[in-house]
Amino acid sequence: MSAKKILHLDSNHQILLQQLADSGFENHEDYTSSKSEVEAKIADYDGIVIRSRFKIDKQFLDCARNLKFIARVGAGLESIDIDYAESKGIELIAAPEGNRNAVGEHSLGMLLSLFNKLNTADREIRAGHWNREKNRGHELDGKTVGIIGYGNMGKSFAKKLRGFDVEVLCYDIQENVSDGNAKQVSLSELQQKADVLSLHIPWTPETDKMVDSAFINAFEKPFWLINTSRGKNVVTDDLVSALESGKILGAGLDVLEYEKLSFENLFDGEMPAAFQYLLQSENVLLSPHIAGWTVESKQRLAQVIVNKIKMLYFGYTIGEMPEKRVTGIGGFFFKAKDPDALKAWYKQHLGIPVDQYGWTFWWKDADGNDCSTQWSPFKEDTTYYEPSTKPFMQNFRVENLDRLLAQLKNEGVTLVGEPESFEYGKFAWILDLEGNKIELWEPFDSAFL
Repeated sequence: MSAKKILHLDSNHQILLQQLADSGFENHEDYTSSKSEVEAKIADYDGIVIRSRFKIDKQFLDCARNLKFIARVGAGLESIDIDYAESKGIELIAAPEGNRNAVGEHSLGMLLSLFNKLNTADREIRAGHWNREKNRGHELDGKTVGIIGYGNMGKSFAKKLRGFDVEVLCYDIQENVSDGNAKQVSLSELQQKADVLSLHIPWTPETDKMVDSAFINAFEKPFWLINTSRGKNVVTDDLVSALESGKILGAGLDVLEYEKLSFENLFDGEMPAAFQYLLQSENVLLSPHIAGWTVESKQRLAQVIVNKIKMLYFGYTIGEMPEKRVTGIGGFFFKAKDPDALKAWYKQHLGIPVDQYGWTFWWKDADGNDCSTQWSPFKEDTTYYEPSTKPFMQNFRVENLDRLLAQLKNEGVTLVGEPESFEYGKFAWILDLEGNKIELWEPFDSAFL
């Protein structure tokens, strides 16, 4: 079988090219040709890897007669005609897992900087002004943070807020997305209670210009706005009006309505009046679409894309590579008379950095990848281990849970209950020869594999 040819239209972390080549793919790089020039040769390729250089539209897809997949090294797919691509049987791959941590940290950084007027104070000091009262800040403690869009990015931001004494509410078009970090509510309840609004939504026909005057005025209280999603989700003229009136107390904007589709440039021509206002406003913080743009996320995005392309073609089994059912120990869970007291003892006497879950022990595998093992005590009356009567349970990381469960079923292994999915992976449970319960975990984040 001839090597599958992949055309790379944007530069990315080198591991993407290296690992695909090691897996038998033939990489071609073209970072300068025009869209029409790429269309003239795209029929020769099985896959393309892009960021946002140009629109993958119907015309482009009609030229791509042999295309099997489009991989975008980023979170969103708005630069692709999704419906038409799917109608042609083209697999669409994105990597929101790759930069969600970066987006969560950037969102929190913007919020804290706005609350404490750090950027304004810094500029004034550099200009020779020592204004303490003018730069008196606000505390996040006791506030209610509303998150719209509770997927990878929204969940990451909520996780970062765990160290603060805040109430976190989320709204999403999907049901049952809440977790221990945020309570899912209706949009009207979020608008009634929120002191802070953070947007983590894609740009779709439903979200285009969503944050307009009517949306803003539906909030019960003046609020702070953080937007690290897409610029066209917010009507800038209406945002400026709300800033002028005090309905919006301040805004942290990593994205702007005026960005071009590639995200690499702003508008051409005359500067809009609303943008001039943002540039001059002391309670507005701007960054150039870099919330997910970190040194770490560049590598992680590339790794997620590699993993998903391998899954598409090989199910993680490449060539003659032996199948790996278990990749490592994910955790050891055991019963204790007083889990909280036990964790405190381990912290005091052994210096283990325990949290509410126990201890997450991070380590590096032979390839230098981050891995973790979880140590967790449970109360003696827990039913989590049933039907096993043992006071402990092992957790194993696996590469492909669905495939492994099918194999185990054919081998007569007893499965307990039904598989479940959470933010951090898919889980299932089996019994060993002596009736000990074993938890199987397929992580969604490649750092846990």
